[in-house]
Amino acid sequence: MLKSSQLVQQFAKEYAKFTPANFKLERALVVTKLSRYEFEQLRHPGLSKEQLEQKLRNRGTDVEMVLYLHNLHKDFERRIVQSFQNVGCEVKLASRSSLSKEVMRWADVIVPVGGDGTFLLSAGRASPLFALSQQKTPIVGFNSDPLHSEGRLMLPKYFSENPSDAVSRIKSGDFKWMHRSRVRTTLLGSNGKIPESTDLFRHTEVKMEQVTTQPEVLDPEMASKYKAKMKRILPYLALNEVFIGEHLSARVSHLQLVLDHQDVVNKTKCSGLCVSTGTGSTSWHTSINRITSRDVDALLRSLPNSDSEDVLRLRENTEEIAQRYNQGLLFPPDDPRLCYSIREQICVGVWPSPKTFKERDFVQSVFVKSHCIDANLVIDGSISYPFNDGAKALLEIYPEDALLTIALD
Repeated sequence: MLKSSQLVQQFAKEYAKFTPANFKLERALVVTKLSRYEFEQLRHPGLSKEQLEQKLRNRGTDVEMVLYLHNLHKDFERRIVQSFQNVGCEVKLASRSSLSKEVMRWADVIVPVGGDGTFLLSAGRASPLFALSQQKTPIVGFNSDPLHSEGRLMLPKYFSENPSDAVSRIKSGDFKWMHRSRVRTTLLGSNGKIPESTDLFRHTEVKMEQVTTQPEVLDPEMASKYKAKMKRILPYLALNEVFIGEHLSARVSHLQLVLDHQDVVNKTKCSGLCVSTGTGSTSWHTSINRITSRDVDALLRSLPNSDSEDVLRLRENTEEIAQRYNQGLLFPPDDPRLCYSIREQICVGVWPSPKTFKERDFVQSVFVKSHCIDANLVIDGSISYPFNDGAKALLEIYPEDALLTIALD
């Protein structure tokens, strides 16, 4: 097996010759959004259109808005398909249920159409582990409803109004590559078994057909350090974050962490652990750690010299101070580091242990051992694995796991 430094060199060599100018666009795979209306159809397959709409109305759902947004997305999908066909591309459509590794290998480009959730769905199944032996398939996303969705992973909102401009630029090679780091999750234990995962959007078990990873025997140092014999890499990479915590949010999550393979075991009770990439730093990571202007004002008012001119002057700029702080939470999508965040860490009595354990920090790797009762390890808010008492996982970033995306801004 190649060492990490050799993999990095091979990775750079492969993409040195894969420039935008050399990119050949002939086949496009459009990944369609699962709209709320389609989701309700899946939940009630035996109902006719009229029966379903009546059931939703009886429940109190705004059926007209649900149908409006559904038709909005479908009309936009047709525009995207037509834009690629207009430049001579063959186009196929795939949904959450039909997105297979075969159809993804067929495509020259993968085009999620919808919001960030659709992008994450595509990213979770694209460019699998150890993909150096084959050219990665790039991803470029279009936001189908920029009025109601920020779509940070998608192309800028301008291209939602002018999708043909984006497609023309991609066809002509007028774009840049962006590599987005992803989290690799490795389960450690006494055997190589992985419990069945669950698709949280459909609440059904999913088979791990994207990549079949074989269990490996841990080297003696790792086996001794983490008291495990085997390791097995999960077949899904996290573009935004990996979250570990109790299934019921009201229940305390009891976790042990080892950072960067150090000898210190950090024990915490909290509302869960979020391990984020640079891409995910604009998402849940920011929501967990952001502050508001009210927080800044309350802090300044608590100072002993809160009536001084300097403090009063700062209180006039609380919004700017909060924005600068929140902006500092972000880091680049290709950053090779992870940032872990402990949600609502209990800081009384003996917790955390040691007392110096930080609730947030940048690291190269995070080892997590669960002492939870009914917990899950969740990848990008989509794929969930049971992660209860005694379960162990190692979270890392490898350059060869990066997602290849197209940037136009």
